Amino acid sequence: MTFRLRLLLPLLAVLLAATGARAEIKLTLDEAIRLALEKNPQIKVDAYDRPIARADWLAELGRFDPALTFRRSYSESNTPSYGPATLSDLYQSDEYSLGLEGTTPWGLSYRIGGTASNERRAIDPDAFATFGGIQVTQPLLRGFGFGANLRGVRIARANRGIADWTFRQSAIDTVTAVIGAYSDVSYAQNLLRITRRSRELSSGLVAENERRFKVGSMSENDVVQARARSAARDQAILYAEQAVRDSVNRLRQLIGETEFPIEPENIVVEPPEIVDEPTISLQEDLKIAFEKRPDYQAARLGVDIYRVNHVYARNQLLPQLDFVGSYGYRGLDTDFGVSRRMVRDRENRAYSAGVVVSVPLTFTEGRGRLRSARLKLRQSEADLDRLEQDIAVSVASAAGQIDTARRRVAANRAAYELAKQALDDELKKLRAGTSSTFFVLNIQEQLAAVESNLYQSLADQRRAHANYDRAIGRTLDVHHVTLAKE
Repeated sequence: MTFRLRLLLPLLAVLLAATGARAEIKLTLDEAIRLALEKNPQIKVDAYDRPIARADWLAELGRFDPALTFRRSYSESNTPSYGPATLSDLYQSDEYSLGLEGTTPWGLSYRIGGTASNERRAIDPDAFATFGGIQVTQPLLRGFGFGANLRGVRIARANRGIADWTFRQSAIDTVTAVIGAYSDVSYAQNLLRITRRSRELSSGLVAENERRFKVGSMSENDVVQARARSAARDQAILYAEQAVRDSVNRLRQLIGETEFPIEPENIVVEPPEIVDEPTISLQEDLKIAFEKRPDYQAARLGVDIYRVNHVYARNQLLPQLDFVGSYGYRGLDTDFGVSRRMVRDRENRAYSAGVVVSVPLTFTEGRGRLRSARLKLRQSEADLDRLEQDIAVSVASAAGQIDTARRRVAANRAAYELAKQALDDELKKLRAGTSSTFFVLNIQEQLAAVESNLYQSLADQRRAHANYDRAIGRTLDVHHVTLAKE
């Protein structure tokens, strides 16, 4: 069905040009929903958020990937010597290092590898110094723990979940909009049919009145009244035709069409009958809404983000206390091979240990950031409570709309049957000479209005069901839509 309309449009254009008639395309609701999910421009735009969020999450995870690092440096300096004569001592140094460096999720920075330096002085022979081992820096207060170091990963993971739920919300909104637009097309087409039939009834009454006027059983005023009402109904047909065109183009826009002609092809819709009313239990439906509504789940993840920021801000308020240490083996000789062998054979053990302390004098920045993070967390929690209240109201309202729509349909069906019976009775009276054209025309218009109300209530009933499904977050489940995993 994805290319059905595109394949048919060229053929339809040829048929329209050859016959001058508007072709018809049958489009079921399921097909319209499928086309919208595949081709709707907003869906295509929103679909990018999920891979973007996943890429950001991978980037944050990459912060803990070890890196193979090579360094090379050269330095040179002249150092004056002391004595009776001022001599210049030229000092030259070449340094090399190769190691594996990285950071762990609990804050430990490490480097595993070796260094080599060649020091040359005019008054001393060349010396080769080598070292092989591990060097570490471990924060003990600020920067220590998973909360401080996994902040970016946790936020990116939450944003990835938010992107998934947001895309699901976009799909739900699109499906709901398609159901509404599909119902609008159905109502507009039925309204056009009603107005045309009303025009036919008035034309038939005009013909019958003219025939009876010729035989002298009806006045000329009755003929004029019938003609005037018949002419007035021509305008209603024009408005109804424009409503069909507008509703069809709205539906075409939702299903991803890019061309909107003044005379679009006549899409014939077949809205499914609502046979079984849903079993409504506000308490159970509210639980389902909290579980499946994308906006609520996204809001919960938003609270998690503020909670992560609060934990991080609390950690950053601590003073800095880092343990630094190293352990390995050194080599020193005038021959580079000998110096390297000393490291390899672990002849000269070398280690160090110490601490680095840094204490802000006022903690002003840290206290300000912590206070801001705490208030934002409380704000997000309060907003989540507000959203829960809004969801409860929307679920109750949607349930009430279903009940109201069902009653409206029943009332309008009964009114339609009564209006048809009233028109039949009034026509019989007119032919028997006990009624007038004025009463018959009024009842014809009443019948058209009642039938229009019936189809409007049916369209509203379908919207009510769609809004109810959206309110509790089960739209995609009801229409058997499965979103592709990213």
